Amino acid sequence: MDNQFFKNIEKKTGVSMNDVMQLANSLQNANFKDEKTVRSVIKRVAKLANKRVPQEMEDKIVESIVSGKEKMDFNTIAKMMNSKK
Repeated sequence: MDNQFFKNIEKKTGVSMNDVMQLANSLQNANFKDEKTVRSVIKRVAKLANKRVPQEMEDKIVESIVSGKEKMDFNTIAKMMNSKK
């Protein structure tokens, strides 16, 4: 992809594309049926996005992902990062 594309995303989100790529690489072989793994991912995404995730919301996200109701892909991560709750 175009370097300017990444710069625009970084400017808009305040999140380094290097950090996003590192997160994406770490997710490739992650076990999303494991609650501890999912909680760790949620915390990493929240930290990356500089957003607080209340415990109740974290519990709902974990339940949804571990149960298989929600796939863990870039769109799911983006939704977590952009959630206003």
